[in-house]
Amino acid sequence: MGIYEELQARGLLAQVTNEEEIRSMINAGKATFYIGFDCTADSLTAGHFMALTLMKRLQMAGNKPIALIGGGTTMIGDPSGRTDMRKMLTKEDIDHNAACFKRQMERFIEFGEGKAQMVNNADWLLNLNYIELLREVGACFSVNNMLRAECYKQRMEKGLSFLEFNYMIMQSYDFYYLFQHYGCNMEFGGDDQWSNMLGGTELIRRKLGKDAHAMTITLLTDSQGHKMGKTAGNAVWLDPNKTSPFDFYQYWRNVADADVLKCIRMLTFLPLEQIDEMDKWEGEQLNKAKEILAWELTKMVHGEEEALKAQTAAKALFAGGSDDSNMPTTELTEEQFTDGKIAVLDLMVACGLIATKSEGRRLIQGGGVSVNDQKVGDINVSYTLDEAKAGLKIKKGKKVHHKAILK
Repeated sequence: MGIYEELQARGLLAQVTNEEEIRSMINAGKATFYIGFDCTADSLTAGHFMALTLMKRLQMAGNKPIALIGGGTTMIGDPSGRTDMRKMLTKEDIDHNAACFKRQMERFIEFGEGKAQMVNNADWLLNLNYIELLREVGACFSVNNMLRAECYKQRMEKGLSFLEFNYMIMQSYDFYYLFQHYGCNMEFGGDDQWSNMLGGTELIRRKLGKDAHAMTITLLTDSQGHKMGKTAGNAVWLDPNKTSPFDFYQYWRNVADADVLKCIRMLTFLPLEQIDEMDKWEGEQLNKAKEILAWELTKMVHGEEEALKAQTAAKALFAGGSDDSNMPTTELTEEQFTDGKIAVLDLMVACGLIATKSEGRRLIQGGGVSVNDQKVGDINVSYTLDEAKAGLKIKKGKKVHHKAILK
């Protein structure tokens, strides 16, 4: 089985522009491909995870990845999958986020001479002259075709800014530039990027008279319809300071029964033969599959030591044990107490468990918060300095466990 066939067997491929040629190039290790990452935050998320593992699989098969950091396109904002306009970031914010991305990517992809490359589209997009761009590229795009693109259609009713309307042209120009200057012959992306990717292949064909190829990967969603890496409205980050290894482990440990084997197939590097056997699992065996998934992905992102700590803590908690040594912990200070007490809503905010107190009120009123194994029924409940010194174990919903302690 070649790498192309393996990607198919893992359910990763959605659409391709020329399947036989792409199959031949990838299986022969002749593809120089890129995937773009816009720098909208200072950490990659679990939603980027599939792209990173795909790059790793293809590199292991001899193909050359280009990780394109969107220092330029982030200044515009991709409208795909959005119902509103993205927050405008400064160049300093974007540069900082790009540096954070690079450190995280190095855990997955081997960079260096003759290996993977990392480039930033700010290096060419920010120097473009608008009139020259219109003359060189604008004539290659039909506004009618652009408006039929799914990424634009879904925004037309709520309003699509002219700034965002240019995103397809910028992404297409990236492929055009990488084809000319880096020998890049293939673009990969999520299936919501298909229209933008076709724009790049068409621009190369019309301007250079040459063929380039595009392939989209299936965007994994859970049974509730959230994009992979979204839980309770918050992103699951790869940065351990934003999502602890324990919470990362727990996210994957709690995927829906219907999704666990799909996640194992698409995201782990376990042999397909082993996964095929697991496809027959049902009932309690699915919990074992979830533990395998959580272990494999946490080990890949955070290392084996942190994965073992997360696994140990999870087993202790859910077996009714008292070992909370590896539970995510927030240290409180006396300044956070008023008259020797801290209100439960202030406690949850301090621990980063809620973004607003109104969110906390809804959770408590819905019976979704416990402290030290006691369900919180009153939003006005508070805890003393002595209780905090002994440790406050907070449970949010069924999945999130956290400890607060006064030092």
